[in-house]
Amino acid sequence: MRDMVKFVLWLVSLTVLPLIACSNDISEETLTDDFSVQFELPELVDVAKGGEYVFKVKSGEAPQTSDSFIIESGEGISYICPFVSISSESFAVRIPADCETGYYKVSVRRNERKKLIGQIYLNIGAKLDFTPDAGTTVYGKVSSEEGGVKDVVVSDGVAVAVTDENGIYQLKSDKKWGYVFISIPSGYEVPSEGVLPQFYQLLKANAEVAERKDFTLKKVTGQDTYKVFMLGDMHLANRTDDRRQFLEFTADLNNYRTAHSGEKMYAITLGDMTWDLYWYSNNYALPEYLNTINSQVKDLQIFHTIGNHDYDYKAASDFDAQGKFMNYIAPTYYSFNIGKVHYVVMDDIDCDSYDGTTSRNYEKRISAEQLNWLSKDLSYIDKATPLVIVMHAQVFYPSETGDFKIDHDVVNTAQLLSLLNGYQVHFVTGHTHLNFNVTPETSVADGRDFYEHNTGAVCGSWWWSGHLTSGIHISPDGTPGGYSIWNVSGTELQWSYKATGSSEDYQFRSYDLNKVHFSLADVPQMPDNVSASVKNKYLRYVEAYPVNSDNEVLINIWNWNPRWTLTVTDENGGNLTPTAVWAYDPLHIAALSVKRFNSASLTSTPSFITEKFSHFFKVKVADADTDLVITVKDEFGHTWKEEMQRPKEFSTDAYKL
Repeated sequence: MRDMVKFVLWLVSLTVLPLIACSNDISEETLTDDFSVQFELPELVDVAKGGEYVFKVKSGEAPQTSDSFIIESGEGISYICPFVSISSESFAVRIPADCETGYYKVSVRRNERKKLIGQIYLNIGAKLDFTPDAGTTVYGKVSSEEGGVKDVVVSDGVAVAVTDENGIYQLKSDKKWGYVFISIPSGYEVPSEGVLPQFYQLLKANAEVAERKDFTLKKVTGQDTYKVFMLGDMHLANRTDDRRQFLEFTADLNNYRTAHSGEKMYAITLGDMTWDLYWYSNNYALPEYLNTINSQVKDLQIFHTIGNHDYDYKAASDFDAQGKFMNYIAPTYYSFNIGKVHYVVMDDIDCDSYDGTTSRNYEKRISAEQLNWLSKDLSYIDKATPLVIVMHAQVFYPSETGDFKIDHDVVNTAQLLSLLNGYQVHFVTGHTHLNFNVTPETSVADGRDFYEHNTGAVCGSWWWSGHLTSGIHISPDGTPGGYSIWNVSGTELQWSYKATGSSEDYQFRSYDLNKVHFSLADVPQMPDNVSASVKNKYLRYVEAYPVNSDNEVLINIWNWNPRWTLTVTDENGGNLTPTAVWAYDPLHIAALSVKRFNSASLTSTPSFITEKFSHFFKVKVADADTDLVITVKDEFGHTWKEEMQRPKEFSTDAYKL
């Protein structure tokens, strides 16, 4: 066997072709260091495809002309790099043209002996006739099939630069975040790895080493008109039957895409794709999420936002906690352009108080560093360009007074809003698993053209409602589990909410409250000795919906905003006056809360139970038999109607998909 290996190596050295090294062959090789060869092995080498690289010799102990210079990839593929020149001070080797960028073990073979020198990262690109300026630590070329692309914005998360007329950029970076990214310019796309668009690269060398990172763009046409799917809180954790239910979501998404084939489509997550507490206990973390989404969704670029559950709770700083997300998914903040809209993804979860335990003490805040970066990024964006700013946690939150409050660090948020003055801004957020909208008319907008779209969750109530009551996939405010669809045409933006498994016409739900009631009889297994605080949480639902004959109808319009209209007429054509109320969604109570409280082992208030929320309306009807026509219209002219036959029975079966 050893003679065969020698023969193959001899042939390869003559033909300068790669050798696929079998593990058995490697195990039989004797790794020794009893021959003298010493040279500097940098941690990173930038080299052109099929190009040469010069190594500096140490102590005059250069390789011999009869030696073999071998590099071996992590996949076990070995290449012999022929010597171009050798002296007592340096030697040059040629890197085979079929080598790819990555880490390689470097060895020198002398006769039957092999000396392992160390590991190197080869960054292989096209030949670049360019010498970086003094102080440059990151540089490269952004190009398309037509050559270098001018005026592409490039950043390391701190410094920002643009490409020159040849598509070349330079950054004087301290490499704090360990990556470099481009803000994809309008009219272009980047390649994908699965669902992940390849707009960023991890840096490999320390801050003193200049390294090259190139980016490839593909020119596209017709990008002014497209769809964006906003995908809120997925919370995949390999529990509560979540992976089966997630398959229903991806099937719905794929069916929608098929029905609209030929249109350009993109997607953005709103954070919490995973659930940090189950990374370790259930062996389901970011890599498993990628395996899941990549197996179920094809040919769709999904830009990702970090959520509080996508941080590593075992870390003890914000920087360390986000490391896995940056390594597997994307930077925690970045920007890109699609058509005539500028998108900014930001990280508004501050984990600096993490202590390596499950306490996970975070705050909703955007760092000063991000704000500084955003200021630089926006300096390249005209104020006539709409901004869509995506982050995980909500900026504002409704109150029962009918107004909204800032639900972030107040000082920090004031700085953010000031920075955005003069732009039309759409904040798109998740985190709450609720659905609400802020429009420029509200006081928190302070006269500025600011919106917030806090979008319902893909997982609904953390997948619990569908787990407990099959066919009912619903969030604590009654919003169906689902996602938002944004239709963009030039600078015009329209949005709607799509319930998983339902048509786009499913935009509200009505209840005949004469038929809706809850009592302690619904939870017979609740222990008699459960604490009053726990029992009172359930009694809220009993008090809200006692047995009654008040002839009231409750309407839940989950994507409501003040620009929508609601019209209710009775069977005689009379107009009824809806009253906005905060309410508990009866279907969520029946499908989830009742079943969570109905437990003999109950000792504390269950999680994910029904929450009182804002997008409800009541109408008073003359009697129990009066039928209604309920008409809802959004600000874009879309109209949805229900001819409500009363009495309308209430049960979970009546509302199942």
